[in-house]
Amino acid sequence: MRVWRNARLATLDPRLPGLGIVEDGAVAADGERIVYVGPAADAPDGETVDCEGRWITPGLIDCHTHLVYAGDRAHEFELRLAGATYEEIARAGGGIASTVAATRAATEAELTAAARPRLESLVAEGVTTVEIKSGYGLSTAGELKQLRAARALGDAATIVTSFLGAHAVPSEYAGDPDAYIDLVCEEMIPAVAAEGLADAVDAFCEGIGFAPAQTERVFQAAKRHGLPVKLHAEQLSNLNGAALAARYGAISADHLEHLDEAGVAAMAKAGTAAVLLPGAFYFLRDERLPPIGLLRAAAVPMAVATDCNPGTSPLTSLLLAMNMAATLFRLTVDECLAGVTRNAARALGLQDSLGVLAAGKRCDLAIWDVERPAELVYRMGFNPLHARVWRGR
Repeated sequence: MRVWRNARLATLDPRLPGLGIVEDGAVAADGERIVYVGPAADAPDGETVDCEGRWITPGLIDCHTHLVYAGDRAHEFELRLAGATYEEIARAGGGIASTVAATRAATEAELTAAARPRLESLVAEGVTTVEIKSGYGLSTAGELKQLRAARALGDAATIVTSFLGAHAVPSEYAGDPDAYIDLVCEEMIPAVAAEGLADAVDAFCEGIGFAPAQTERVFQAAKRHGLPVKLHAEQLSNLNGAALAARYGAISADHLEHLDEAGVAAMAKAGTAAVLLPGAFYFLRDERLPPIGLLRAAAVPMAVATDCNPGTSPLTSLLLAMNMAATLFRLTVDECLAGVTRNAARALGLQDSLGVLAAGKRCDLAIWDVERPAELVYRMGFNPLHARVWRGR
């Protein structure tokens, strides 16, 4: 038994108001599981860790990333700053096509090695769980390779994988997206499920991605193989993707800048979490805000994530993502912290084991050198992490 004492706790326990604060608190764990959270005076005996008055939160959760890929798109960033349009860059072989080509050419080991520094950046900020999507292979072999590379990072954090074969139409299927969706549904998803490589199936429902009818086919294939679904929805336009996702019991719908009231109502009814991605909003210089007020009023759980990817959000700081969510989307401090803990766990379907300091949950902790939790959201470019505890260690 290990006991963290002399600490202030932000438990994020939904049964308590606000951040679920416990002054002069303690956390006790037996192996990987928390057995006690509460006042230090009532804590069990065990090996003591003196936190010297620091704050403890649940380990942070980055619930939406594209962390595994090869190459980078820094040159395209330069071209855009010089006036080139996204379409011009894409016609010259840039955009997602360049990431797909580099990812296809890389070995599984090379992909894992390239992703590790990105993961280490997150881990250094107290992140204990990271969701990683495929979507840059766009072939059966390429998608499986990406997912295996992601799983190989599980020695540093808990890795949750999402199959995103329906991310874009690869060049060999140009002009025939339905044929590519045939491949996704009839070959890729069965292969991914057979190897147990994905925890969920995702898709990009958008005018430059896949139509709702094609997305629905992906969801149906996922359900046939017992995999939960989630969706990139309403980022650039409103195709009613969030409502479609909710109809299939999606665990999350992500981006959501163009989400409307009907979509919010559908998500609320289905219990689908909203994943907000302020890094992409910032990087793309977007002006259309997600409907935070509607989501708040409908009590839709709001998560916050980095959306780390080479094209639209090259961000590997969940602390900065919280600041962006507060500054750009006007989330409160409590909403930001819930967004990277309790609600992020909900967005991954892991709310029974992660995201809250409570007995029975996994012992993932972040211990902070701050005077108040608001500092975690307020500061930019500052990392006050004192210690990270993952699976009780």
